[in-house]
Amino acid sequence: MNQGTVDPIRSQLDAVYRRESRRVLATLIRLLGDFDLAEEALHEAFRAAIEQWPEQGVPEQPRAWLVSAGRFKAIDSLRRRARFDASLTQIADRLYSEASDDAGDDEHVVDDRLRLVFTCCHPALSADAQIALTLREVCDLTTEEIARAFLITAPTVAQRIVRAKSKIRQARIPYQVPARDELPQRLDVVLQVVYLVFNEGYAATSGQSLTRHDLCSEAIRLARLLVELLPDPETLGLLALMLLHESRRPARATADGDVVLLDDQDRSLWDRQLIAEGLALVQRIWVSRRFGPYGLQASIAAVHAGAARAEATDWGQIVALYDLLLRADPSPVVELNRAAAVAMRDGPAAGLALVETLLERGELQRYPLAHSAHADLCRRLGRTDEARASYNRALELTQQAPQRRFLERRLRELTE
Repeated sequence: MNQGTVDPIRSQLDAVYRRESRRVLATLIRLLGDFDLAEEALHEAFRAAIEQWPEQGVPEQPRAWLVSAGRFKAIDSLRRRARFDASLTQIADRLYSEASDDAGDDEHVVDDRLRLVFTCCHPALSADAQIALTLREVCDLTTEEIARAFLITAPTVAQRIVRAKSKIRQARIPYQVPARDELPQRLDVVLQVVYLVFNEGYAATSGQSLTRHDLCSEAIRLARLLVELLPDPETLGLLALMLLHESRRPARATADGDVVLLDDQDRSLWDRQLIAEGLALVQRIWVSRRFGPYGLQASIAAVHAGAARAEATDWGQIVALYDLLLRADPSPVVELNRAAAVAMRDGPAAGLALVETLLERGELQRYPLAHSAHADLCRRLGRTDEARASYNRALELTQQAPQRRFLERRLRELTE
């Protein structure tokens, strides 16, 4: 087959991998009952696709094809291993007897990726292991990406994932969405993981792009499924928060991929449909009068979304909401965000005093946004040398190319 025919097929296969690989993996885990066997089957399925699709064409239902191929590759693998472990023969025979052509069609069953999220977030696993395993298996983040997101080493992440898989296997943790009466106690960690997925997409920790739309879309999709399962105010709040943030994505970067700050964004580019959906969810939370961290963050995002111009932002209301958020979910990052809001309400000197106190405590010393916030407030106050030092420190800690260009631009502006 000539090269002109093969290349489009390979491009299609690459697109299928980006769009479907995690769904295929989730279904294979359900069908095979083992993470490692399913991952091996996934790779074998795509290897088969590379060999067969250029000759046979892309199937009408590529996900179902990949699930079926992966399933039978796993069965073949188990039968080969059965020469050394006879117990595997029974497993292979059972999997073969259960095989069917519609293995990849999950339209009439609970979403397999949601099953996978709840399995990865099982309370028998440590919180760190839950997050690492979900980001790796559900979202296909590399161990290096997860390590950068949590400021730990890649070997530490890999060790957590290996131990988590071993725990799932040894404890026979079921691959299922919990019963409705168990959902509330299982929900907090799941929401945390979904939001971490969204954050990695909304502000990627590294790379050439400011955002990863695939991760944002996946997090929103998972949140919608959670809302269907349990329309708790915090589930509504998380979905609202992500929708309101995602609404700004078209205005967050220039055509060249450079960062555009919130105050400088062209608000006519904001997605009004997402804003309307997010605001409606926030209204439902306020009617319920039950406010958790996600609902409060969504309320803050709603204030921004309701301002037609940056100058019209109600910073007093935002500071008040941050005060509530600090009581509900205290953290240095929330304090930093509140300090930025105070700077907008009361002036840069007031905000700078709060940021410097935070940095002196040491908890945000390796958080680049803390140093860039300090630099910006110093710049606004004419404290050029301090601003330059903080921008340089932020630059040292930043892995993402658009953010680095932004910081470098700020540094150049200080010398002009």
